[in-house]
Amino acid sequence: MAQMDEKFYLVRSDVLPESMKKTLEVKELLEREKVTSIHEAVKQVDLSRSAFYKYRDTVFPFQAMVKERMITLFFYLEDRAGTLSNLLRIVANAGCNVLTIHQTIPLQGKANVTLSINTSLMSIEIDQLLQQLKKLDFVIRVEILSSGA
Repeated sequence: MAQMDEKFYLVRSDVLPESMKKTLEVKELLEREKVTSIHEAVKQVDLSRSAFYKYRDTVFPFQAMVKERMITLFFYLEDRAGTLSNLLRIVANAGCNVLTIHQTIPLQGKANVTLSINTSLMSIEIDQLLQQLKKLDFVIRVEILSSGA
């Protein structure tokens, strides 16, 4: 499957489709622990679960990202010697500061890594960083999980 070049845009909320706005509401309810499940949150804002899953990893509140300058990235990696150090080298070369790292025990030669980074001194755009990370031969998938604190 060919990887798309991702680009990020700043869009006023009044032009966003209603399902994207509601996805942000669901994410906020979950983040603030106002609900105990995705099912409860989507029901509360009148959004289908499928719409939430479609948009949850693609729409983020701009204020949180700008204010905190922190993003959390999820990686699905092949388990090879040096993968984590190579990943961290790319992040450091982009001017990011690593705040947290969580790696699962590899199963069937694959591992999940979650990385929270401070981007306040980042020397490139986030989409450029993601493209560099996706080009690493051991990276199967990389996604932005969240932005903000």
